[in-house]
Amino acid sequence: MNFFKWLTRANAVHDEVLSLYKQGLANAMKHDQKGARDAYTAAIDMPDAPANLRAMALYNRALLYAAANEIADAIQDLSEVLAMAASPHKVKSAARQKIDRMQRRHYVCTAPRLHAHAPSRPVG
Repeated sequence: MNFFKWLTRANAVHDEVLSLYKQGLANAMKHDQKGARDAYTAAIDMPDAPANLRAMALYNRALLYAAANEIADAIQDLSEVLAMAASPHKVKSAARQKIDRMQRRHYVCTAPRLHAHAPSRPVG
């Protein structure tokens, strides 16, 4: 493949992934979680997707998973963002913070209550 064809193909892939990413954003703004998730997944699965767009799509799909209480899937996507060498710093930082928040919430929700049967106010 000559350089011109390669460059044209790279631009076409970038444009298509960017279009899918924007479609995901638009669907999320309309509260169409399934449409947003499908668009982000298509962008993520696109062969030769630019790393920065793939990382952003993974992060946004993770937010959708978290909102649907699909924590394992959300953490998997966020972990993949963190593992990507070419992932933008801001996206990695946001992914790290989101994982921390989800783990704290999960711990708080599953931690045993030590005084579950204690009265809320002292008696007498």
